[in-house]
Amino acid sequence: MKIFLDTAEIAEIRWAVGAGLIDGVTTNPTLLSRAAGAGDPRDLLQEICGAVAGPVSAEVVAVDPDGMYREGKELARLADNIVVKVPMLEEGLVAARRLSADGIDVNVTLVFSAMQGLLAAKAGAAYVSPFVGRLDDTGQDGMEVVAQLRTIFRTYEVDAQILAASLRHPRHALQAALAGADIATLPAAVLRQMLLHPLTDRGVDQFLSDWSKLGHHVQAEGTP
Repeated sequence: MKIFLDTAEIAEIRWAVGAGLIDGVTTNPTLLSRAAGAGDPRDLLQEICGAVAGPVSAEVVAVDPDGMYREGKELARLADNIVVKVPMLEEGLVAARRLSADGIDVNVTLVFSAMQGLLAAKAGAAYVSPFVGRLDDTGQDGMEVVAQLRTIFRTYEVDAQILAASLRHPRHALQAALAGADIATLPAAVLRQMLLHPLTDRGVDQFLSDWSKLGHHVQAEGTP
């Protein structure tokens, strides 16, 4: 399973890339507005695309098909690795089909059911993003949608990739991998949590302590 970082903070992205932890990035208008501040979000997107070799999702803000299509074309011109995000609306699927026909990869976001995901794939989406955490918030099992999509896509040999989104904690990432998601996108805080385990820290401390004792012993033996 690939891991994408869900952020527009360039420092977080450079850290994750430098550590070899991620395969791409997802952004949205909220993340970009926070990170860009008074700057131009398009400049920030270009900087992100330069820092990451893999796909970078950038979302349209129009809600009509023509507007989404125009914005999508403009976003795609920013960098070769831009993926255009459109919402799971009828208008979004119309725009997705047009953008896909132009050779532009599309990520259909805000997917909350397997049938929505299937329709997105039929519209030409390269990525389908079920929002796991938001479904969990309503008392539903968000990961079930990921598993259902995996079964449907495998059965009918659908090429679209399942991008598990709205992941809140490392267990979500584990469940996404077990459910067959192609990609999990998550915040930097969750990625850092995935790196940590108290037994790892305890083991390192023990190794260092034992080595320190061995070092004193060797030094004592070698003393004239």
